[in-house]
Amino acid sequence: MIDLDVVTLSRLQFALTALYHFLFVPLTLGLSMMLVIMESVYVMTGREIWKRMTKFWGLLFGINFAMGVATGITMEFQFGTNWAYYSHYVGDIFGMPLALEGLIAFFMESTFVGLFFFGWDRISKLGHLIVTALVALGSSLSALWILIANGWMQHPVGAHFNYRTMRMELSSFSDVLFNPVAQAKFVHTIAAGYVMGSVFVLSISAWYLLRGRNVEIAKRSMAVAASFGLACSISVVVLGDESGYLDGENQKMKIASIEAEWHTEPAPASFTAFGFPDVKERVTHAEVKIPWALGLIATRSIDTPVLGIYDLVERARGRIVNGAHAYGALTQLRAEPPDSPDPEVLKRFETNEADLGYGLLLLRYTDDPAGATAAQIDAAAWSTVPNVPVLFWSFRAMVACGLFFIALFVTAFYLATRHRFDGNRWFLKLAFWSLPLPWIAIELGWIVAEYGRQPWVVDGVLPTFLGVSRTSVGNVWMSLLGFVVFYTALAAVDAFLLVRTIRSGPDGLGYWPLVAAPEPIGVAP
Repeated sequence: MIDLDVVTLSRLQFALTALYHFLFVPLTLGLSMMLVIMESVYVMTGREIWKRMTKFWGLLFGINFAMGVATGITMEFQFGTNWAYYSHYVGDIFGMPLALEGLIAFFMESTFVGLFFFGWDRISKLGHLIVTALVALGSSLSALWILIANGWMQHPVGAHFNYRTMRMELSSFSDVLFNPVAQAKFVHTIAAGYVMGSVFVLSISAWYLLRGRNVEIAKRSMAVAASFGLACSISVVVLGDESGYLDGENQKMKIASIEAEWHTEPAPASFTAFGFPDVKERVTHAEVKIPWALGLIATRSIDTPVLGIYDLVERARGRIVNGAHAYGALTQLRAEPPDSPDPEVLKRFETNEADLGYGLLLLRYTDDPAGATAAQIDAAAWSTVPNVPVLFWSFRAMVACGLFFIALFVTAFYLATRHRFDGNRWFLKLAFWSLPLPWIAIELGWIVAEYGRQPWVVDGVLPTFLGVSRTSVGNVWMSLLGFVVFYTALAAVDAFLLVRTIRSGPDGLGYWPLVAAPEPIGVAP
């Protein structure tokens, strides 16, 4: 049995590094596309101000990109240091998209980022625009491969368990690549990144207008952010609905926990807009419900029920019993010669193989899952319920932020079409103080997606507590503290560079206004 303190600390370390890394990734995605839009206008119109805008926002993009690289590399090392058994058990599948992300996306993005900064006067306008577009494409491809890996953890497809090697092995690359959960997560995450980039540009531009600086650049930047952000904020809601539907199909416990739905309601289920989940009593107090909404979101029908936590726990209990039989048969198969397994034992294992992961949950309570007691099976069944209050409130706060962004961009778009930013200081202040909200929303979305998968590191396949490395609590504490110190220093450097660059502005950095060349001495005007 692995010390659960090691599990808790390993999870905490990975969560902290992932949350910190995710501060930079969405902004990189968003700003890269904003640069493409701005430079496209420059290429089409030839107006110098759009080139200078692209250079200025590109400088902020570069700072953010560097921090994303620095924080992303350390995350992958943790799969070997803190999650060694996970890497061994599913490395054939999970390692493939990570490798492709490095070989195809990261190298491509890094190469063209260099050309973006140093190629302005060395290649044509159209050529540089293509470079900028390839930077945005590289950022998106990087996110794609990472989310294919993560989507497989949420909905494992295209793989099978080999009892001889005791590992999951890839059986269909196309199934992993076109996993519907991965594809939905990708487009939803990309759209959320675009919203973050739009809010970032909108907020900083509003700050310049409030101070009467860089007015020409700020107004144009706000117009771009308003139109692009409005389209993307609406897309986030639509694509989030698709993710909710897929979770209703593949991760029913996540949906029930997000809704704090303890008991199955008659179809179509109501959406709980507000309430107070009580884990001890397993009820939700002071519920405010929207009729039919949950049924339509999770099942897209009016006659399919959304199962509650109690019914899902009962279903898990049956799968745990089957998984215990699979574990017992697996133990017997491992004791026999691999070339001549007992046909009856092999048949018993294959019959229950799909529930082996549920049987592994019993290893938290007993060394012999095949001989587990009813109490141990019940404890394992209830362990499939994630932290309901955390998911309940995180989801609602995330949705509230999303609706606010739509209202913010609708207002910004209206003011942009009327050229009335200057006369609405209330909106400029609102836009500026909205700057932290996309980070809050995206981090909450990460919590909903990843925390809602617990107790699984790979849903239904491998429990989280089994995936950690065989190491000591002291070692994990040391690495955790090291990451905290390192990332705190990076945060300070990043904040300093961003604030200094923003305070300097296009005018302070010499991007705008353009300074006319001095007339030669002795030459008449």
